[in-house]
Amino acid sequence: MSVVQQQASAPLFFSDSAVNKVKQLIEEEGNSDLRLRVFVTGGGCSGFEYGFSFDDSQEEDDTVVERDGACLLVDPMSYQYLVGSTIEYQEGLQGSQFLVQNPNAKSTCGCGSSFTI
Repeated sequence: MSVVQQQASAPLFFSDSAVNKVKQLIEEEGNSDLRLRVFVTGGGCSGFEYGFSFDDSQEEDDTVVERDGACLLVDPMSYQYLVGSTIEYQEGLQGSQFLVQNPNAKSTCGCGSSFTI
């Protein structure tokens, strides 16, 4: 397991809004072991799709990004597609969601969760 303390040189970034939402959701669940897992799967309208889930277990080969008491988990396969990305949380007219701002994506679709490399 590699642990990344968020810094200017961190390979993944966890925005203030995402950190605050993760902490809020963990508090609501009453389970301090929960971590936000971000992953990439095949599919979606552009070839790859982002996914988010809460996980109370961590795999040995996960990359862990810790910031202000919130943890983000990324599996090794997904990590290669997410290096340099920022995990955001956004609330708007169409609802609220976690988002990935990925500088490696060549294109994204209108849904915001599908991309190509």
